[in-house]
Amino acid sequence: MISRYQRPWLKALFSDQERFERFLEVEIAALKAYVKLGLIPEEDVDKIEAGVSIDVEDILKTEEEVHHDVIAFTRSVTRNLGEEKKWFHYGLTSTDIVDTALGIAFKSANQGIEAGLVKLIETIKKQALKYKHVPIIGRTHGIHADVTSFGLKFALWYDIMNRHLARFKEARKEIEVGKISGAVGTYAHTGLELEEEVCKILHLKPVMISTQVISRDRHANYLHVLALIATGIEQMALEVRHLQRSEISEVKEAFGFRQKGSSAMPHKRNPIASENMMGVARVVRSYVSPAYEDIALWHERDISHSSVERIIIPDAVSLVDYMVDRYQRVLEGIEVYEDKMREHIEASNGIIFSQYVLHALIQKGWTREQAYDYIQPLTFRALEESTHFQTILLKDETIGAVLKPDEIKACFDPLQAMKHVDAIYTRLGIHDA
Repeated sequence: MISRYQRPWLKALFSDQERFERFLEVEIAALKAYVKLGLIPEEDVDKIEAGVSIDVEDILKTEEEVHHDVIAFTRSVTRNLGEEKKWFHYGLTSTDIVDTALGIAFKSANQGIEAGLVKLIETIKKQALKYKHVPIIGRTHGIHADVTSFGLKFALWYDIMNRHLARFKEARKEIEVGKISGAVGTYAHTGLELEEEVCKILHLKPVMISTQVISRDRHANYLHVLALIATGIEQMALEVRHLQRSEISEVKEAFGFRQKGSSAMPHKRNPIASENMMGVARVVRSYVSPAYEDIALWHERDISHSSVERIIIPDAVSLVDYMVDRYQRVLEGIEVYEDKMREHIEASNGIIFSQYVLHALIQKGWTREQAYDYIQPLTFRALEESTHFQTILLKDETIGAVLKPDEIKACFDPLQAMKHVDAIYTRLGIHDA
């Protein structure tokens, strides 16, 4: 993971130093579990705890010789121990250490990501309330359609991100696990009691069953949820990008006093954060496929998944954390131009209110087809002649015979679109604290 898209706390979490510290944490937990079960002398474990030390450079140098990272780790950290070193890694296999240590890493990372998601959702909720009754033109197919509430955009995102948060919480339960089941998962040299005690010490949940590895459907599901979160942020970013286009300019990302938009054009103010989110989301999604391919391993294990996970897990976790943090700040500082929103509602010469006229005619006894076919050419005429649709209706004798002037004018009130907004917010549970 390049540091540009990795916050310092996750850079540290996935560093070699902290990875080996987690290995040691699992090894020590196993030793303490053995002591509790009366299988290893406590004084030997005390000596081990006092005598082990992590030297990343030495571990990596040893790995160059043995071509096995866990063996390099065990030999390096116990180099200064005496006879008591025989108990270090006793009864364990490398994946007992690697998979359980990964569970610890997930737990730490997930706490940060979940806190970030909660903060992002709170920001979305705050903006939904702030712009609850601000009218904006709704667009379908990129074309002006009907009036909506700008706040409803945030309300939609609030609902989406809450679903992602719920999925993430469920994925945490599956991924924050450990295993101490031995070489092929039979507990022949350890025992279920040892695994349960180790996981209790490490605040992890023991898996129900494993081979030499924890089943990778858990990891695939976790990466899938991370990809959904990234795509949810991309969904918001795409809308902000569109609304910031020069022809629209209804919202803009905050722009620092000394910030620059282009090396060539001084006037440029680009939605770079939103574009960045879309690019990063593509990378996160690309990790889902290899995560699924990691599920099927030979017999009780192979290591075809190992090289993949060394890349995709730190990257995906770091990128989603980065996205959640950065876009929370973007949405918090978003600049909103309500005058532009009003301008665009009025820009179409009133034809966006055609559905209200359609319904008014239906209520007067016209068939839907009759009303639709009569109104459509009038809307086209309003655009072609740059004449307000309401003016055309007021002058039309056929319409005038059915609708009174006040009834026609009532069809053009943009606040009609707001009459159910409060109910939608209530349904979503969005309300002031």
